[in-house]
Amino acid sequence: MNRRHFLQSAAGAALASAAFAQDKPRRVGMIGCGWYGKVDLLRLIQVAPVEVVSLCDVDSKMLNDAADIIASRQASKKRPRLFKDYREMLREKDLDIVEIATPDHWHALTAIAAMQAGADLYCQKPISVDVVEGQAMLAAARKHNRVVQIGTQRRSTPHLVEAREIIRSGKLGKIGLVETYSFYGQRPRNDPDTAPPPNLDYEFWTGPAPMRPYSAMTHPRSWRGFMEYGNGTIGDMGVHMLDMARWMLGLGWPKRVSSTGGILVNKSGKANIPDTQIATFDFDDLKMTWQHKHWGAPPDPKYVWGATFYGDQGTLKASVYSFDFVPLRGETIHRDVTYELDKYPEDNTEKDIEKHVAPAIRRHWIDLLAAIDKRSRPVADIEEGHISTACCILGNMALKLGRTLEWDALQGRIVGDEEANRMLRRTYRAPWTHPEVTAV
Repeated sequence: MNRRHFLQSAAGAALASAAFAQDKPRRVGMIGCGWYGKVDLLRLIQVAPVEVVSLCDVDSKMLNDAADIIASRQASKKRPRLFKDYREMLREKDLDIVEIATPDHWHALTAIAAMQAGADLYCQKPISVDVVEGQAMLAAARKHNRVVQIGTQRRSTPHLVEAREIIRSGKLGKIGLVETYSFYGQRPRNDPDTAPPPNLDYEFWTGPAPMRPYSAMTHPRSWRGFMEYGNGTIGDMGVHMLDMARWMLGLGWPKRVSSTGGILVNKSGKANIPDTQIATFDFDDLKMTWQHKHWGAPPDPKYVWGATFYGDQGTLKASVYSFDFVPLRGETIHRDVTYELDKYPEDNTEKDIEKHVAPAIRRHWIDLLAAIDKRSRPVADIEEGHISTACCILGNMALKLGRTLEWDALQGRIVGDEEANRMLRRTYRAPWTHPEVTAV
């Protein structure tokens, strides 16, 4: 049996054993019932005996649609309880696991409240929209002894686990440069401002973020075009690849972060995130970059969103679809993404599912369940998610300030730059209060 088949069979055995390890179904709730929350939760139902008992969303249509599909797919066929206010849902204190799948600007408040209510978490990436939010979330996880898995599921992607083994075996030699990137094109949008639809509580949806006029660009899904709700393309796509590269290389915090870019081409749209950005993360004798552009053709159509690792003995390109290792001497290695459509036929017909990502999400859930049983740290522990998220936020800060930021990981502050340090915490809209970092 070769290594690849061993890894795949071992993962399959883990899935099988975990599916029957729990006699009593775990009680699960979800806050944020949009696209990826449903994708995540339906993968959990596939691999573990769970009962989704509570769903929460400020969009009543989205909430009811999620309840319908969850009821049709979970073993009990029961419809979950429905809530508009996450605080009411968590007040029951009867959930073992909560998934946080809201827009980014709501992650911190909902996640900390869920941890305080006694739940372990699966929290979508990026974990926060400012650095202090992330610090507060990490502190809450440690204080309340909660197990928190972040949805950076590249760490659970079968072919990328194998790619990591190639790097860790030393086959690339000394790695001095890693390029991470996204070159997906995006057409500018100018949807008109309108009244919110009657099914959406837009005041609650906006929550602690600055209030913007409502348009179809805001909800659902396209809110990522606005810095009020997230951290732009680097915070959406970059966090995945930066996290993957750090995981593969065993890296922690960068020492320095710099960035250039802006809205250079797509000037006619309403979106206020950079359409072009290059950020550099300095790990002393290794440099890592993030680059994106929303316009033009990608440099390599096969690797539109991914990472390239440059070593003195070879080069590795990795994406969600494949990897290619090209050594200076010897045979190349190519792998494609793992699909499991025969084993999970519902993946073939589920609306909006990313079929190539489903196996990674399943493995990510299995890893979380095992960590919950052991009360240990999962593969994408919240501390790793915090580091990767903060890297993206610091990249945006360096772009806005126009200077390099030196990061003090022990103090959680930028060295000698009080203007930048004030930007680590953004102002919340009343009546919402920014979370504080509490002592463990």
